[in-house]
Amino acid sequence: MMNETEVKISRRDQILQAVVHMLEANPGGKITTANIAKTVGVSEAALYRHFPSKAKMFEGLIEFIEDAVFSRTNRILQDFQKADMRCEQTITLILTFAEKNPGMCRLLSGDALAGETDRLRQRIHQFFERLETQFKQILREAELREQKVTCMPLSASANLLTALVEGRIRQYVRTEFNIKPTQYWPEQWQLISQQLLRDVG
Repeated sequence: MMNETEVKISRRDQILQAVVHMLEANPGGKITTANIAKTVGVSEAALYRHFPSKAKMFEGLIEFIEDAVFSRTNRILQDFQKADMRCEQTITLILTFAEKNPGMCRLLSGDALAGETDRLRQRIHQFFERLETQFKQILREAELREQKVTCMPLSASANLLTALVEGRIRQYVRTEFNIKPTQYWPEQWQLISQQLLRDVG
């Protein structure tokens, strides 16, 4: 028999899953607490016992995205030593995650955050900043580990890789999930990787 805490956790996850489903099923549509409560099959008052606001529900999903992505990118850094492989694996991971979670892409693209609190938009901004910082670290280490440098300034290279990820996610949302984030990715990476790094000297 589940204790009270387990019931609460289960209901909390159920609410977050309902929000994700609504984000995916209704591209461009606005999510309301009334609709969430109806989907979950509880009253709005019951909803607020788990999340005091819709913003807190979105925040819970953003935390899930951060944990899912950055726990795996840390493993990539452990499993791969070469910078180009680290960059490729990191981008492939995020694009694949995005493709499997279209509803969450509406948060990452900011599409679902119109009219929401600035704090949520700041969290998304921080997500991509953190990703860009990780690319900078990978590329900086390439000089020390592999005697390779970026073909254009390091910051510009890291920004390009981040913009590629963000752009593919935005395109996925803009096309109502028709153009997959991983579409053309192997061919695109082949071109980018040829121009990303060169030997020192």
